[in-house]
Amino acid sequence: MNRREALFSLSGIVASLAVAPQLRAKELHNVPLETQLSTDHLPQPAWQDGYQVLTNPLDRQNLQAIFDRLIPADKLGPSASEAGCIEFLDNQLAGDYGSGAALYLQAPLHPENEEKIMGSPQFLSAPKERYLTGLKALESWALKNHQSSFHALNAEQVDDFLTKMEDGKIDLGADVNSQAFFELMLQNAREGYLADPIYGGNKNMAGWKMIGFPGARYDYRPYIERRNENLALIPVSLIPND
Repeated sequence: MNRREALFSLSGIVASLAVAPQLRAKELHNVPLETQLSTDHLPQPAWQDGYQVLTNPLDRQNLQAIFDRLIPADKLGPSASEAGCIEFLDNQLAGDYGSGAALYLQAPLHPENEEKIMGSPQFLSAPKERYLTGLKALESWALKNHQSSFHALNAEQVDDFLTKMEDGKIDLGADVNSQAFFELMLQNAREGYLADPIYGGNKNMAGWKMIGFPGARYDYRPYIERRNENLALIPVSLIPND
């Protein structure tokens, strides 16, 4: 059946219902009036049971020091950690993303060839492993170069570290590609800041409010013709209203 036939058959069904309301009534007989979803079918916030991967407080402190320089607090909004980006990351690392379920992680790996083909470094380790290894290397680097934990560095020192890390000029050891690890953290901080709050980040929809995104609204038809106008829509999350 082509699209034209499908449209005609659909219009025929609609017409038959219009001229035979009794048929429609019979079909709807005994349908319960209460049709709202029960509580156990409503979307639930993903991050509820505490940290599952980032269980080491030192790792979280060091990660916060980085995330809050990537997205610092200012008059426009909270910092990354204040917006829940670390909780968001922990939730992601505890699931399929962290285990690399969508990645091909089997050998052999020829880094020089695959980076040329793919345009970026390729890894046999999943994001969860990369984070745990990278955060451990990060702390070792700080102890060696500053004789203190990474989170104890001041903002200027962290900025200098991140700038060099982004340029691939920081050596975190043979097990960590520092430039790729920087890009991974930056990507996840952005995702946590702008994802739906149901995933643990973007608390109070701060990221959406900052950029004027109205969120997961069901229907935008009332606003289609209102172009070049500030609609001042309050953001809506997937989390059910109380």
